[in-house]
Amino acid sequence: MKLKKIRILDCTLRDGGYYTNWDFDQELVTEYCMAMEDSPVEYVEIGYRSKHMNTYLGEYFYCPEYVLNRLKGLMPSKKLVLILNEKDSPASKAEELLASCKGKVTLIRIAVDPNNFERAIKLAKVVKNMDFEVAFNIMYMSNWNNDSDFLDQLDDLDGVVDFIYMVDSFGGVMPEDIKQTVNLVKSKTSIPLGFHGHNNLEMALSNTLTAVKEGCEIVDATITGMGRGAGNLRTELLLTYLDSIGVLRQRFSKLSATVSSFEKLKEKYKWGSSLPYIFSGAHSLPQKQVMEWVVMNRYPISSMLNALTNQKESVQDNARLNTLESTSIFKSAVIIGGGKSVKNHSTAIKKLIEKKESVCLIHAGARNVSTYLDVDKKQYYSLAGSESDKLLKQIGDFSRISQTCVYPPYPRRMGTSIPEGIKHLSRELKSMDFTSVSEDSPLAVSLQVALNLEVEEILLAGFDGYDTTLDQTQFALAKENQEILNDVLKISKLTVKSITDTKYKNIGIASVYSLI
Repeated sequence: MKLKKIRILDCTLRDGGYYTNWDFDQELVTEYCMAMEDSPVEYVEIGYRSKHMNTYLGEYFYCPEYVLNRLKGLMPSKKLVLILNEKDSPASKAEELLASCKGKVTLIRIAVDPNNFERAIKLAKVVKNMDFEVAFNIMYMSNWNNDSDFLDQLDDLDGVVDFIYMVDSFGGVMPEDIKQTVNLVKSKTSIPLGFHGHNNLEMALSNTLTAVKEGCEIVDATITGMGRGAGNLRTELLLTYLDSIGVLRQRFSKLSATVSSFEKLKEKYKWGSSLPYIFSGAHSLPQKQVMEWVVMNRYPISSMLNALTNQKESVQDNARLNTLESTSIFKSAVIIGGGKSVKNHSTAIKKLIEKKESVCLIHAGARNVSTYLDVDKKQYYSLAGSESDKLLKQIGDFSRISQTCVYPPYPRRMGTSIPEGIKHLSRELKSMDFTSVSEDSPLAVSLQVALNLEVEEILLAGFDGYDTTLDQTQFALAKENQEILNDVLKISKLTVKSITDTKYKNIGIASVYSLI
C-alpha cells in the first residue's frame, strides 16, 4: 500500500480517561509527553474542556490552565488539542471555556451527534472566531448511510472547520465502508478529512490505512490502544508500520518506555477487544453500555451477549416470572453479603438467626449460600446478574434447595437466564420502589425483598466494604452499594444496621456477639 505522509493525532489522555476517570499519574504523563515530543506525532489531544459537572471527573476532563502550561512545556513542538462535547458546550459558553487556552492549544475538536448538526455549527463559528483550528468529530459513522441528511449541510462548514472527522463510534466498519463513506463525504466538501477508529473487530489499523489511502489527511491513535470500550488503533503499531515503509521515522527508546508503562495500566483496566465488544461492533450497538457491564464485572459474557441480542432484535426480555407477593410474614431479615466476615462469624450469625422467632434469611448473591444451607429458616436467594450460574457452583445440586429465588423486575436489561432446576422456585419483583440506583444489584434486590416482606428490622452481615486502595470494579461496586444503602436508610420506620464490621458509611453497627 502506497501512502503519502500523514498527520497523526494521539488522543491517549482524552480517550484513555474513560478508564481512569481522567486522572493519570503525573510521572506517567511526563513520560508520555517525552515520548510524544520525540515522535513524529503532530497533534496531541490532552483531554476535554468542560463546564462543571455534578460528579467527580479528573484533571484531564477539565484541563485547567496550569495543566495546559505544564504539558505545553513538556511538548513545545507539538500542537495541543482539546475536545468539546457539543451537547454539554453551548456556543454561549465557548468564550468562557476556551479564553485561557489561547496561545497554548492549537486545535479544538467538537464531538458532534449528526442530529445536532446545526447547533454544532453555531459552536464551531464561535470557536473559529477565537483563532483556533477547529475539527468536527462526527459520530456514528456506521449509521451515516441510514441517516445522511446532515451531509447536505457540509457546505456550511467552509471557512469554519479545518478537519471533518469520520468517527467509527461502534467499531463496526470495514475497509469497504471506509471507501464508500470517504467518497460520499468528498463529493459534498473539499474540507480535509480525518478518521477515528475503534478496535472492536480488530480492524482499526486496516481501516485507518484505508482511510489514508482514500484521502484522509489526519488519523487518531492512542498508546496501547487505550480508549473507551474496546479501545483504538495503537499509536506504537501505526508508527512502527509507517516507519517500516519509510513514510516517517520513529525513534523507539522513549516510545517503548511509555508503552511499557501503559501496558501496566492495561493489566488493571483491561481495555481491548473481547466477545461482547466484538458483538456490539458487528451490530452497531453502543459500547458505552458494554464498558459499564465489563467494568462492574457482574455479568458473564453469556449474559452480555443475551442482552445485546435482545437489543438487536428489539425485545425487552426473554422470560416472565410469577411475582413475589408483598406480605407481612417476618419482623426481621438478615441479609447475607459476599464479605469474608460471613464465614468468619458464621457460627454466631446462625445462633442469632436461631434465636430470633420471626426472621428470614436473604442472600445478596450466591457466594455464601452453601454456608447457610443447614439453617432451618425461610431463605431467599437474590439472583441478579450472573448469580444464577454461581448458585449451581455453590450448591452442586439444585435438588438440595427449596428456597425462593428472586430476580429483578421485568424487563431485565440483561435478559433472563434461569437454570432448569430452579425455574419452579423462581419469582420476580414487581418493582424496585426504594431506589433508582440499580435493579441489577443483588443488594438492591435483597433490600426490596425485605421491604416486600414488610420487615421492621434489617440486619446486614458480610457487607465488609473495601480497603482504601480499590481497583475499578471495586470502586464502582462500593459506590453503587453506598448509594443503595443511603436510599434504604431514608425509610423512617425501618431499622437497618450491620452485625459485622463494615466500611460503609451511615449504617448503625451492632455486633452479632452482643445480640446472642
